[in-house]
Amino acid sequence: MKFVGRDEELQELHELLQENNQVAIAAILGMGGLGKTELALQYAMTQRENYKGGLCWLQAKVEDVGVQLVRFARTQLDLNPPEDVDLPAQVQYCWRNWREGNVLLVVDDVTDYQQIKPYLQGASSRFKVLMTTRQKLGAAIKQLSLDVLQPDAALELLRSLLAETPGRIERELDVAKQLCEWLGYLPLGLELVGRYLAKKQDLSLLKMMGRLKQKRLEQPATVNPEADMTAQRGIKAAFELSWQELAEDDRLLGCVLSLFATAPIPWNLVEQCLPEKDEDELEEIRDDKLLNLHLLQRKGEGIYQIHPLLREFFQSKFTGLEQAEEFKRSFCQVMVAVAKQIPETPTLEEINAVSLAIPHITEVANNLIQYVSDEDLISPFFGLGYFYEGQGLYTQAEPWYQQCLSTVQNRLGDNHPDVATSLNNLAALYESQGKYDQAESLYLEALELRQRLLGDNHPDVASSLNNLALLYYSQGKYDQAEPLYLQALELYKRLLGDNHPHVATSLNNLALLYESQGKYDQAEPLYLQALELYKRLLGDNHPHVATSLNNLALLYESQGKYDQAEPLYLEALELRQRLLGDNHPDVASSLNNLALLYYSQGKYDQAEPLYLQALELYKRLLGDNHPHVATSLNNLAGLYESQGKYDQAEPLYLEALELRQRLLGDNHPDVASSLNNLAGLYNSQGKYDQAEPLYLQALELRQRLLGDNHPDVANSLNNLALLYYSQGLYQRAEFLYSQALNILERSLGANHPNTVTVRENLAILRDCL
Repeated sequence: MKFVGRDEELQELHELLQENNQVAIAAILGMGGLGKTELALQYAMTQRENYKGGLCWLQAKVEDVGVQLVRFARTQLDLNPPEDVDLPAQVQYCWRNWREGNVLLVVDDVTDYQQIKPYLQGASSRFKVLMTTRQKLGAAIKQLSLDVLQPDAALELLRSLLAETPGRIERELDVAKQLCEWLGYLPLGLELVGRYLAKKQDLSLLKMMGRLKQKRLEQPATVNPEADMTAQRGIKAAFELSWQELAEDDRLLGCVLSLFATAPIPWNLVEQCLPEKDEDELEEIRDDKLLNLHLLQRKGEGIYQIHPLLREFFQSKFTGLEQAEEFKRSFCQVMVAVAKQIPETPTLEEINAVSLAIPHITEVANNLIQYVSDEDLISPFFGLGYFYEGQGLYTQAEPWYQQCLSTVQNRLGDNHPDVATSLNNLAALYESQGKYDQAESLYLEALELRQRLLGDNHPDVASSLNNLALLYYSQGKYDQAEPLYLQALELYKRLLGDNHPHVATSLNNLALLYESQGKYDQAEPLYLQALELYKRLLGDNHPHVATSLNNLALLYESQGKYDQAEPLYLEALELRQRLLGDNHPDVASSLNNLALLYYSQGKYDQAEPLYLQALELYKRLLGDNHPHVATSLNNLAGLYESQGKYDQAEPLYLEALELRQRLLGDNHPDVASSLNNLAGLYNSQGKYDQAEPLYLQALELRQRLLGDNHPDVANSLNNLALLYYSQGLYQRAEFLYSQALNILERSLGANHPNTVTVRENLAILRDCL
């Protein structure tokens, strides 16, 4: 075998053999195919000068070790042990008469140390005994556990085997890495496949990968070692040696473990898959057989893992078991139960609690879904979707929702409630990504299906109405959103009662709509009612409570009640960081909102780092093309503009505008805000001819989308009036200021900061007339 990536192990092995004053016995342990024999061989060759007394290599499985040792002494050392004594006495004679110098005695492939131990008695400290074994030996023996190669070393081994065709690895580097991973970085597998590829210079690595996936351990590359290899067995044959040492129950556990993914396995999940088996008995098999033979690895407390190729081997044996189908169903039931525990909005604690099970739920969803009942069909997919979506990892969640939809349609047909639920969840994900067009068609399809299958009076219909309203709200289509929100709220209350989290969510959403319309007096009682409900039903430590606190703070900020807003923002931020972790879109939202508050108060030095932190988080979690990123860019630009940093503000405003137009379309309130803000920048720079058309465009858009009596329309009128005032067009400015003031007094009240500002602007203007 080519020797790569074992320098540290060679050094450690040498140190182990030099430690004892008495006979030094060290063992290289590990599963078949790790290169134990090759490591021993390399050690013997590299340390030859340290063993003047000679190197003696014995094969434990071929013949009695004592017989081999005496024969070596006769042929290599010219010793003549007396033939009239028994074998142990002849071995002792050899020890006493061995030539001078340290001696390295290698005993390869030991399966029973007790058969060797008697021969070693009487050997002096200059004899260093090195054994290779697939089993764990006694505590008195110094042991070096060999693991698979590191990924870089595995790639280097593959590269060295293909040295005659330079650049072959580099041309298909990603595939080469996948090949190493599929082989589990096992030296035997890498050498077998590498040598096979070296013989077939026209065979691409991609095609080789395909053949391995198709034929698994029966693929010729994994079966036939070449004559000059240290290992003289293929992968399956190497594993077969351990298989033969297992009893029926041992083999059964190995096969059940092969159902799990190639990832750390919590042992309690294994026990749940075998409820009829005694826990103590399973532990005995695990510890005394599978771990002892290195067919399983312990990765931590209660955590174990099986090597990818051993998994392949055990799966090939699974087909012969009578109970195979039963065990597959049991495995799926256990994973489905775990998936069902993942809530729609998981906290960091809940994410961490289930994270080790995720690869195994994935295994069910991808390869064993036929063993999941119709009733539970959506559970593995939803669990995986919630897990990733709950962390803001939308691109990782999306394929699970898509796969769920296609799987349910294929098995249950198009007219099934689970199809509607699948459509709804996929739509919600698209909405979170700002893909509103894709979301709307799916929401409408889900609503129609639910109404047809469940009738108009069903909680799922209320959910569909609420979600569709939320989408319209996100698009600024407030007139379409409100009747749906009201309908959903009425349905929830009638079907679920007043004390239900869905009612709280409905109240919160309706409040958000009223706030966006400047109807603050209608929004506040709904926010307070939702917050009280969430706290009573879900407890103080829940993501929904954090959202409710954040929204209430947003309302107070919009009303200029900064001292009431700040503690709520800070409480929401702390709660989100504690529950969701620092890397979550909701945390970015809290940072952004708190920065906006500080900006509104002129605390620019406190606002800027929060804006930058929010922007970096949004980009990292959601990608560069997301509405939240556009909002973050817009807000940061506003801060720079307020500080007179116009050259820093303009490119951010332009980037935000382009993003919003591309993602949201030209007819969206956020686009109007971007146009208004860019116009404000040009106005501040005295570029009146560039500012005016943008102000007019923003005003027209806001009037059309929000109605004539919205605070944002008043804001546009005020800004346009400011522009005309700066140009000396006082009469036009006065008319617009008056219009803006009337709207704000009606919608926000006479004492709102925005109302006061417009009133002061109008007074200054009238002083000039």
